[in-house]
Amino acid sequence: EVQLVESGGGLVQAGGSLRLSCEGSGFTFDNYAIGWFRQAPGKEREGVACISNRDGSAYYADSVKGRSSISNDNAKNTVFLQMNSLKPEDTAIYYCALTLAPVVRFTKALDGGFYDYWGQGTQVTVSS
Repeated sequence: EVQLVESGGGLVQAGGSLRLSCEGSGFTFDNYAIGWFRQAPGKEREGVACISNRDGSAYYADSVKGRSSISNDNAKNTVFLQMNSLKPEDTAIYYCALTLAPVVRFTKALDGGFYDYWGQGTQVTVSS
């Protein structure tokens, strides 16, 4: 059974940092890509970042580019999202997701419809 478990969310002041983790199980971790998404109350889900565990290729949304870094530790079946210089508008539930597609194209990397499995999410709240 495929499982994705997020952790690392919390309450942080504006300008602070958080590192989110996504641990996967039930699949061959280094064959696929993991994406991070977020959804704030009353807003649509937004793709934040994606990494291919196969070759390390990474993609970022413009909203977080330069402030965030996605990385992986295939030995631990874990993907990380380091977020710095956090802003109140980063407040959302953050989800990680797995795509079983063998190739991740730039046009699909941050498209939630491209992903097959989702975690339960972790809350990130940034106070001003």
